[in-house]
Amino acid sequence: MTTRLGTVTLRPATPHDRAFLREVYASTRDDELARAGSPAEQRETSVQVQFDLQDRQYRSSNPHGSFDVVEVDGCRAGRLYVDRRLDDIRIIDIALLPAYRRAGIGSRLINGVLEEARMSGRSASLHVEVHDPAARLYRRLGFAMVADRGLYRLMEWRP
Repeated sequence: MTTRLGTVTLRPATPHDRAFLREVYASTRDDELARAGSPAEQRETSVQVQFDLQDRQYRSSNPHGSFDVVEVDGCRAGRLYVDRRLDDIRIIDIALLPAYRRAGIGSRLINGVLEEARMSGRSASLHVEVHDPAARLYRRLGFAMVADRGLYRLMEWRP
């Protein structure tokens, strides 16, 4: 798929991508960590611990999930984690480095998942944090909130 930034491809994440995936995770927490006012060394440790916990939880909860690196013109740009369930395609996580945000890449990736869901007669779903601005994008793409789970909301798209 091609965006204004270039050609977007997915490939399975490997152990060699671990530091990069941690960087992507950290970029999604920059504002939160800056507000906390912690020293840089403490923030790095916190990011490492949180990333490791999240990665273990994602993989144990979604043993058949695909954990892909998003590349733009061959450069690593983010991650897309998807679990293709019997009647639902769950977007476990989608995150891009700041340089690749607001360029249509996330929309294209999600639309690819939605097309797969449409072709297979399944719904698509994801969890989004209550205050995450990405919820606007998900609503624009046709997702609707189906459950409020405190800090997170479950959103679903149906063909």
